[in-house]
Amino acid sequence: MQEPLGVLVGLLADSIGISDVSLKLLICALGSIGLGIGFHLREKWFAPYSSALGWVLLGLFLYLQSPHYVEISDPVLVLMTASALPVGIALGVWEVRNWENVPEALVWFRGCVVWAVVPYYVVYSIPLLNMAVVHATAWNTEVMLEFAGLGSYQMGPMMVDLLDGGAVPVSEWQGNKWIMAEPLGENGFFVPLEHSDGTVVSVSFILACSGLQSMIVFVGAIVALGRVDWNRKLRALMIAIPTIHVLNVFRNAGIVWLTDNYTDWTVFGMEMFEFAHSYAAKFASLFAMFLMALALFDLLPELHANIMRILRPAMKSLGLETAERSST
Repeated sequence: MQEPLGVLVGLLADSIGISDVSLKLLICALGSIGLGIGFHLREKWFAPYSSALGWVLLGLFLYLQSPHYVEISDPVLVLMTASALPVGIALGVWEVRNWENVPEALVWFRGCVVWAVVPYYVVYSIPLLNMAVVHATAWNTEVMLEFAGLGSYQMGPMMVDLLDGGAVPVSEWQGNKWIMAEPLGENGFFVPLEHSDGTVVSVSFILACSGLQSMIVFVGAIVALGRVDWNRKLRALMIAIPTIHVLNVFRNAGIVWLTDNYTDWTVFGMEMFEFAHSYAAKFASLFAMFLMALALFDLLPELHANIMRILRPAMKSLGLETAERSST
């Protein structure tokens, strides 16, 4: 059974003569514009309404990605993407209900999402940037594996996953390398990893392996702090981005080594790659981001205050806010 909203988006895309992938990206772009207007023109009367529309559209865009994560059995991202639409609608309602006196934390959250989405959207939409990030990710992982003595590896040629099936080397791809003018397959641009003798390892690197998503979450959260001077912002960015990059290289190297050396290992019907990528590495990454946030709270207490203000409605509905107040 197909997801109904995804089917509706597909039918709408067919009716206007574009692919559903392109329509999804358009939804993302319009949502980002709506939040961008709300953040940068916050004093205008229409800012909350623009933001409300932006929250719903971005929630819809993320929600439409959930079937893919169901298909590859990634429970963490299934939960996150599936909950994005109701959360987006709830934030839109919050915007409209407080249009005369918008909380500062909600304005910060607008900017946080905008400045997280826009960099990723730019990298994804410019093939040369996309390929550069993918290549750097594969190279860093190869160097780490060699340095740690975990095997002798080499990168294969950059490949392009075509929408209609199959893959071709970038050298044979006739697409525009300056702007993503055509939809690609789900892997987009990817670099396969090989042993030094040329045998293929069953792991390839795509944009999602770069850790860029984690980095831009912190970039957005830090840059959107309007009342914080840039000296503190830059210090926070210099702590967050290199640390996430190094941790991501270790993550990728671990997944490659485990997948390559435990080919027959299974647990609950999962092979090593699925377990390491979708469960172990995912939870380790979330825990590392949690620790990173705790470290940044000391440098940027405004960040902690905004996050707690955004979470307060959910905490109140769960009865956690009362318990916290009574314990202090």
